[in-house]
Parts: sequence; structure tokens; C-alpha cells
Amino acid sequence: QVQLVESGGGLVQAGGSLRLSCAASGRTFSSYHMGWLRRAPGKEREFVSVIMWNSDTVYADSVKGRFTISRDNAKNTVSLQMNSLKPEDTAVYYCAASSAGSDYLRNPRAYAYWGQGTQVTVSS
Repeated sequence: QVQLVESGGGLVQAGGSLRLSCAASGRTFSSYHMGWLRRAPGKEREFVSVIMWNSDTVYADSVKGRFTISRDNAKNTVSLQMNSLKPEDTAVYYCAASSAGSDYLRNPRAYAYWGQGTQVTVSS
């Protein structure tokens, strides 16, 4: 069982930056792939980025080069640094944990544990 709590969302102008953090409970945090996913208004939940248990990272094409995911296994945290934000990045961002195979991690259904979400709003 993993419990996840996100923080760091807010309102920012286009071109600005935000850093999201996720604190996890549970002694097996280091064994999970940790992802960030988002749901924009009127859209399905979509994959943003994942950092695997071995620290390999994957990004959605829409955020590649702008977002950076990282994890600290000693502190049970995962972060998402978001730079050059665009209005289309506006969404509720979720931290999630998965033990699925790496081929499936772009699919939101691969994630068994989810945080409550944090709102990110980018104004134009």
C-alpha cells in the first residue's frame, strides 16, 4: 500500500515555472515506478512523465525538454520541475505509483496508487 500527497500547484503566467512534489508513505517506495499524469478540463487523464525504480525516465512528447522528473528514495519523494509552461499545460496533476512493466507506463491504467491531485493553471 502506498499513499501519495501532492503539493506545489498554483497559478502561473505562460513561460513561467512550477515545481510539483509528491510525498509517499510506505517502505517499498523505491521499488515503484513513480509517474505524473494530468487531466485537463473536458479531457481524459493523460501520461506526463515517469521515473522508474532504476531512475530511467520517460516523458510525453508534449512536455519533453520542458519538464524534468526526479526522485529521492531516501525521502520518499518524487518531483516534477515544469519550465516554459503553456496554457495547454493547465490541468489537475496527479502523482501515481506503478509496479507494471515498463512497456505499459504511458497508460494511466498501469498505476495502482494515486494522489488526490494538485491544480496547475497557466494563464496566457
